[in-house]
Amino acid sequence: MQRIRLRYTKRGRLRFTSHRDFQRAFERALRRAEVPMAYSAGFTPHPKVSYANAAPTGTGSEAEFLEIQLAEVRDPQELRELLDESLPDGLDITDAVEAHTSSFADRLQASLWEMRLDGVEVADAERAVAAFLAAETVEVQRRTKNGLRTFDARAAVARLEALDGPADRPGVGACAILRLVVRHLTPAVRPDDVLSGLRATADLAPPVPAAVTRLAQGLLDEESGTVTDPLAPDRDASPAATTTTAAGPSAGAAQVPEGPA
Repeated sequence: MQRIRLRYTKRGRLRFTSHRDFQRAFERALRRAEVPMAYSAGFTPHPKVSYANAAPTGTGSEAEFLEIQLAEVRDPQELRELLDESLPDGLDITDAVEAHTSSFADRLQASLWEMRLDGVEVADAERAVAAFLAAETVEVQRRTKNGLRTFDARAAVARLEALDGPADRPGVGACAILRLVVRHLTPAVRPDDVLSGLRATADLAPPVPAAVTRLAQGLLDEESGTVTDPLAPDRDASPAATTTTAAGPSAGAAQVPEGPA
């Protein structure tokens, strides 16, 4: 039985799809692409699909992940192309690797988020960020299915910075961009919780709702505050990677870029 790990996006209007909506769309895509899925046992067999840490409804994402189990071996890249063609634009399959390691969900330790704050001057955003980071704790409240819950938003934030954003929307004026790395803790701290914390510590209140996008999720480098690719260990453990490594340093050097473009 082969396991394939996929990275997919939620872009444009498709960011408003719920996780349940995506599940339905993805299972239809599996049927359209005639993917030889493995199924669970029992009276109502289901395709073996494992979803990991889905983004909240209404947020965009460039880094959602899932794993499927196949009854027959398939090439991951060919499978990626078939599934991508079978999904609506905005739900795009951007990467696929064969699973060669365990505990994939454990590698999703943190997320890199971007929040676009239209109508907010970058200087005001910078002051709010400084106040938030200087606080030992920032208590916020969120209503859950078990009622109103209070928790510390500051403890989850590994990095937070304010950048000057593009003033490209008529009638909006200034625009600030917040980039933040948030640890995956329990209870989960979401970008809107951090925005509530900025309002509590520095009275930062954007005049329009923030546009939120997850740019990455994976292993957290605590020293640099960066998030690394969770699929990299599977690529490194693949037979092709092992063969390249065994061929010597010069053979591997041409395959590995020096850094991001």
